[in-house]
Amino acid sequence: MIRTYKATGINLKSMPIGESDRVLTVLTREFGLIRAVAPGVRKPRSTIGGRSELFVVNELLIAKGRSLDKITQAETVQSHPGLSRNLGKLASAQYLAELAIASALSDEPQEELFCLLSEHLSRLERLSDRTDTDSLALLVAHLDQGIFHLLALAGVAPQVQVCCATRRPLTPNFSDPNWQIGFSIPSGGTFSLSELANLEIERSPATGSFSGSASRSPQTSGSKHLTNFYINANELNALQQLASPELAAGGKDDRAAWVSVENILRQYAQYHLGCAIRSGSSIDAYLESFEF
Repeated sequence: MIRTYKATGINLKSMPIGESDRVLTVLTREFGLIRAVAPGVRKPRSTIGGRSELFVVNELLIAKGRSLDKITQAETVQSHPGLSRNLGKLASAQYLAELAIASALSDEPQEELFCLLSEHLSRLERLSDRTDTDSLALLVAHLDQGIFHLLALAGVAPQVQVCCATRRPLTPNFSDPNWQIGFSIPSGGTFSLSELANLEIERSPATGSFSGSASRSPQTSGSKHLTNFYINANELNALQQLASPELAAGGKDDRAAWVSVENILRQYAQYHLGCAIRSGSSIDAYLESFEF
């Protein structure tokens, strides 16, 4: 007798297999992360072909298999067509999907992660498709907040409100253009400069130092990671906004800070989740295409 089960899930990853099938990685409310074959979905007349697209939410009937489960029925509950119509939104959504895959559990309910990811995908979809600098900055700001919220849910978000060593609050000093604090990836967040002196400061081979304006070059397993470095007042201010449920009005104002924060969080997530965020290079290429 074939065992079947029902689940509501969002498609996060798709890979072709065989002549006409796909293997879907799906985040479900009830069972966490599952991998299942969607048979025949690459055929032109497939009845569930569109339901296997990325970021579509389906009510699924799934048959248990020895190695891979098999999707036998799918009824779409929600889709995010606006994400695929804009490369920046699509890359941002794929970025968040990678983080969700890295942090999700299998065979356990993941209701909170499912709802959080769905909310941030909806926020990305509602953003303007314009490519002016303010719109691009708002896109990166929303991506940053999505990254931070997912890290927080996984229990590994960086501390950005206080010094990790002294627990004293840190307040950006905008009146001093040279004001800085320290940030340590392995040690979990922000440090006053006096406390950062107790940590090893790694120097960038390209510039000799890291001042907070992070390079957009994605980190890879073979590259030299910057683990301790300085961030400025605007970057700390941006980081401190991210834990809030919503971004503050005017959150797009400091464009350079949001881009720098994305790079910081990318390195941080890769270190603490143990994964390479491949969509980061797509974000880099998208922003660079507009000289952003």
